[in-house]
Amino acid sequence: MSFRRISILTAVALLAVTLAVGVARAQGGGTVSDFTLKTAANADVALKSYAKDKAVVVVFLNPACAFSRLYQERLASLSSAYRGRGVQFLFINVPINLDAPGTAAPGEVELPTLTDASQQVAGLLGVTKTAEAVVLEPAGNGFAVRYRGAIDDNPQVAGSVQQAYLKQVLDNVLAGRPAGVADKRAAGCLIKR
Repeated sequence: MSFRRISILTAVALLAVTLAVGVARAQGGGTVSDFTLKTAANADVALKSYAKDKAVVVVFLNPACAFSRLYQERLASLSSAYRGRGVQFLFINVPINLDAPGTAAPGEVELPTLTDASQQVAGLLGVTKTAEAVVLEPAGNGFAVRYRGAIDDNPQVAGSVQQAYLKQVLDNVLAGRPAGVADKRAAGCLIKR
């Protein structure tokens, strides 16, 4: 076989693998069995306690990250809008690569957060930034990952959002359809590893 044919076959194989990975990511990928985190009051919250809900949205935040603060109001609104439709939101406070202490500014919405100081859940779900969201759907003995990525296409200006990725995924999952949105890279602060 000539070098040219081998090169063409290799290119076709790489293209097929790339397309397969893209399709798999668009439908979500992987499952999560369970994890348990602590609230500010030191109470345990286990993922499996949400097995009867239609979906669970896990959002990684840090009050020192400007992107997290910019999304707080939008996340509170989404949580409120979908709570009655069987969707639970878990907001997880994770350490980031920034040494500044962070708190909500006056007038900002403060979301109830769980603590993942060891990044156990961030690693389990493959999350690398704040504010990044993961949509989980109860499936069998665990939860299927349906989406991982950005909340929308404009972290800085809520009024300029053209693609509300998280909302689109939730609407599709609640309607029994595939996620319909390929994983979108989140803009934000890197989670400290």
